[in-house]
Amino acid sequence: MMKRKLKFNGKKAENVDRTRSTRAADLKEEVIEWEMRPGGMLVQRRSDNSNVPIIQNLQIRVAYGAARYEMVVNPHATFGELKKLLTEETGLQPGEQRIICRGKERENGEYLDMCGVKDRSKVILIEDPESKEKRFIQMRKNAKIQATHRLINDVSIEIDKLAQQVSAIEKSIGNGKKVAELQITTLIEMLMRQAVKLDNISVKGDACAQKNLQGERVQKCVEALDLLKVANAKIKPVIITTKWETFDPPPATTSWELFD
Repeated sequence: MMKRKLKFNGKKAENVDRTRSTRAADLKEEVIEWEMRPGGMLVQRRSDNSNVPIIQNLQIRVAYGAARYEMVVNPHATFGELKKLLTEETGLQPGEQRIICRGKERENGEYLDMCGVKDRSKVILIEDPESKEKRFIQMRKNAKIQATHRLINDVSIEIDKLAQQVSAIEKSIGNGKKVAELQITTLIEMLMRQAVKLDNISVKGDACAQKNLQGERVQKCVEALDLLKVANAKIKPVIITTKWETFDPPPATTSWELFD
């Protein structure tokens, strides 16, 4: 009886092993393989088995204002995935997009096929009003920043011209040539006008550093002219004396004839 029992238990263990192997094989066959499609969509890899149905991609027509786009997507994709594809075409981020399909706005987690989207279906893309307003505000802000940079750049060009005149005066005085004091005074006044222009420019962000830099240039030029004015006053004017040559009158050689 003991031997028969052992034999029976052996057969039972063998059957259990076969059952486990079959289940493992079934699980192995059920492993789903995925592949990346050209449109960036992750889909189930097509099988060589003719009994497995092949999922055909959908060609969807997207209307965005006057623009029209043809998008190829998997029917099991979500509207959120469609928005990601549309970002490359429209430049709108997914959070800035709203998609209307079959008269209803669709959420990111909704699937295309579950919402009745078929091949050649048409959806409407609109920009989120809130995002559109933010974009408009940002555009105005950027335009203001650009205008500020242009104003500072115009002042910088004028300062460049005045700085060249300062260098010319400095060179003349350095060579001992006296310069008209009015020329130095006028140049200082012109520099101060540019300083006033800079003060009237309202700046924020990076423009502050640009404005401060030009202000420092004006200040250095004015300080240099103040020193040049002192040095110019010490130069004695050159007096040119003209020596005139004198000539003696020629002796009289005229002989007079006498008449009786």
